[in-house]
Amino acid sequence: MNFFIQRSELRDLYEKVVAGERISDADALRLFESKDLNALGAIADFVNQRKNSRRASYIINRYINYSNYCILSCQFCSFARKKRDADGFELTVPQIVEKAREALKLGITELHIVGGLHPSLPFSYYLEMLSALKALETEPQPALASSPENAPRPASTKLHLKCFTAIEILHLAWLAKKTLVETLTELKAAGLDSLTGGGAEIFRKEVRSKIAKGKESAEEYLEVHRQWHRLGGRSTCTMLYGHVESLADRVDHLRQLRELQDETHGFTALIPLAYQPEDNEIPIIHPPTGFDSLRTLAVSRIYLDNFPHLTAYWVGLGMKLAQVALNYGADDIHGTIIEEHIFHMAGATSPQLQTEADMVKAIREAGRTPVQRNTFYEPLKELAGSQPADEADQR
Repeated sequence: MNFFIQRSELRDLYEKVVAGERISDADALRLFESKDLNALGAIADFVNQRKNSRRASYIINRYINYSNYCILSCQFCSFARKKRDADGFELTVPQIVEKAREALKLGITELHIVGGLHPSLPFSYYLEMLSALKALETEPQPALASSPENAPRPASTKLHLKCFTAIEILHLAWLAKKTLVETLTELKAAGLDSLTGGGAEIFRKEVRSKIAKGKESAEEYLEVHRQWHRLGGRSTCTMLYGHVESLADRVDHLRQLRELQDETHGFTALIPLAYQPEDNEIPIIHPPTGFDSLRTLAVSRIYLDNFPHLTAYWVGLGMKLAQVALNYGADDIHGTIIEEHIFHMAGATSPQLQTEADMVKAIREAGRTPVQRNTFYEPLKELAGSQPADEADQR
């Protein structure tokens, strides 16, 4: 038994997890309320290693925000702009394609595309964007320079389009005057490969009304993902923590995700997002700390027993804390990203991008085996050279 567990108040929950029993909502709240972060991390690390051994993944991807014009005015959002704002923007489809073409030269396997609820772009714009990006797969791609860990890329590549949040999908259905299923089916036919998990925030109605009044309800968010999963699609999901929600609200949020996963098995991972308190309309006296972020990741890993993966989002956490999170239940640190706007416009001080070498180094230093993954968290390339397990366990 782990040293931190032997005399911990959480030992009974550790034994419950080892026995393969599902922890209850009350158990999850107790984990959140515990100050024994070492024991909490040990339990989460046990769950993670049982699922993913000592591998930790990253993805080579690029973010593209097609526009930040939005008809909503979510209180926590620092990204959205109105047409009258000088720093608003929208990209044409050729501009998006060119960004994607340049990124393909760097070896990306995924484009992550989201934006605001644009007040005037037609539904045809989104279909054209997806089709034009998919057409890049047939363009010959120059091989990358070979290195000890990077073989040359093939002449053509599979480009995964991970696009749109649930509220964007609902907006597009309204634009198209189609049902949710019809809209998702048409987007899929145009090239949509998977949905992003953004926009979940916190599901409890009272909290949503304080931070994102006018946004889709929890039921609507879950229904978008439900219908996408029923069409055979996969998606990630998120939880925005560290603002006006209670610990019980976090448990309620995780419960609803776990229940939908029991039903559809369509979520690939949870990506907890630390609230960025700068430059928005929600004053927070105590923003998320490192302690809070690590316990949130750990409880999420323990509670979401039907989720295969948990991502430590380095943009919100910073790479150093994301690296530590690999010993607190996370098995992924996300991707290269290249150009991130949403968190940085809210005050994030992390870099705009990470190199593959930096991510591999961070994973190795945490005593894990680096694995380049695809969007579905399937391994593309496993790299040698992780810290031996017996050395890592003596931390």
